[in-house]
Amino acid sequence: MKSAALELDRVDFRILEVLAAEGRISDVALGEMINLSSTAVARRRRIMEDSGIIMGYSARLSLQELGFSGVVIVMVELRSQAEHILDEFEREVVKCPSISYCGFISGDTDFIIMIHVSSLDEYDEIYRRELSNLPNVAKIRSSFVLREVARRSAVPIIFERGKKLVRRAG
Repeated sequence: MKSAALELDRVDFRILEVLAAEGRISDVALGEMINLSSTAVARRRRIMEDSGIIMGYSARLSLQELGFSGVVIVMVELRSQAEHILDEFEREVVKCPSISYCGFISGDTDFIIMIHVSSLDEYDEIYRRELSNLPNVAKIRSSFVLREVARRSAVPIIFERGKKLVRRAG
């Protein structure tokens, strides 16, 4: 089943909101929170998992506590945007163990990359070992995050949709 075909109701959005905050919650506890039986919660959760809306569960790690106090945003321009050039770059960038995020973007920059580091020296090593060896790169620009202002695993606007469904249905 595809997520586009799945019609979510206000209860589904309430389940998603709780799971986004606490993915380890049991179906019993979740059911108590939203006033639904654990069987109904489990059924709805399974449907959303099978449809791909819920992609999995993970632990939120404190990168700072693990020694990664710096975040580097890297903007990469390729020498061309021909399909084979893009494909080759994408095949190679996913092999870089230091990259936590890479996205193909619009504008003057082709790709944006996020890297977590413990020091400037570590970034220099990553730059030399990984970034400088990526194929078809014309330009690399790096910016260092000075302060994190917001980090969300799920943006609140998602759950506003569920609240709007309540208003329309009620």
